[in-house]
Amino acid sequence: MAESVRQFIIQGITSGGSKFRPSDWAERLAGVMSPYRPKGSVASPFTYSPYVVPTFIDGVKCVVVDERLRALEPLAWQFVNDFARDNDLRTVEACLIPDAPGKPRQP
Repeated sequence: MAESVRQFIIQGITSGGSKFRPSDWAERLAGVMSPYRPKGSVASPFTYSPYVVPTFIDGVKCVVVDERLRALEPLAWQFVNDFARDNDLRTVEACLIPDAPGKPRQP
């Protein structure tokens, strides 16, 4: 059976329902985390880490953070968690369940 991947999603909405600014916050956060990659992967200065990815979910700007980042670099994991908490952003836990090896599907 394929292993599921735990993630949490940082939404660009505060707990009070306000849209988080600046508008490029997700890209900035993912850019800062771009050096953190799986062992053996080739880093390009023009790509995000697969562990911290900016996206839109239901029209809301978000960052999806893979829990494997915690094992790779605990301080980076703490940084993204602190970012969400310090900016009062909503977070949601998720689980990516692969259909088959190499073919993940979104929950």
